[in-house]
Parts: sequence; C-alpha cells; structure tokens
Amino acid sequence: MGKAYNIMAATCPSRTVLHRIGARWTVFVVNALEHGPMRFTELKAHIREITPKALTETLRAMQADGLLSRTDLGGNPPHVEYALTDLGRSLLVPLRAVRQWAEAHVPDILAAREQASAEDAY
Repeated sequence: MGKAYNIMAATCPSRTVLHRIGARWTVFVVNALEHGPMRFTELKAHIREITPKALTETLRAMQADGLLSRTDLGGNPPHVEYALTDLGRSLLVPLRAVRQWAEAHVPDILAAREQASAEDAY
C-alpha cells in the first residue's frame, strides 16, 4: 500500500495538490479542455474575463503539475496547443460534481446572502 496522506496535516503535500485544484482558474481550464486541445487564444476566448497573464501562469502551473500537456506544432506564428493529460482528465468527474452542485444551489446561496445582508443592516 502507498504512503498515506492527510490533507489536514499542515506539512502534507496533498495541500499543494488541493491548492492547485482550487486555484482560481484551474477549474475553468480543465472544463475548457474537456473536449480536446485548444490554442491559447481559444482558451482566452472560452474562459471569459481571464487575463493573458493569469492564463499563462495557470497553464504553466498545470503543466508543471502534470495536469496538461503543451505541444508546439511549429509554424510562424508559433502554433501551440494545450490538452489535458490522463491525470488532468481524471479531474473531470469530481469537478463536474462540484459544478453541478454549484449551479443547482445558486438560489440557496443567493438567498442566504440576501438574508445575511438584511441582518447586517439592522
């Protein structure tokens, strides 16, 4: 059996893994690449409101973590595509569940926020 990891332990490396998954743009990149490789400009257009700098940083970090691959197809201008690795694709199932939960509970969260805001007003 492999080494046991405990996310609640302050020095556990699994915390860095969770941090990557929970980083602001990782979920969006994984979802965008679900159906196949995309170029930087396609990703930028698909993930609304992400800056080029944030996208570049996210792609580099995800590549370093083995979640996506970067393929340079040459050409002028350079033609580079990003694709999920098998490890990155393994995130689709749990992220899909989180996405479905978030979309299903928008009314509940908005109602709770309104109630909290009304209580703060008193």
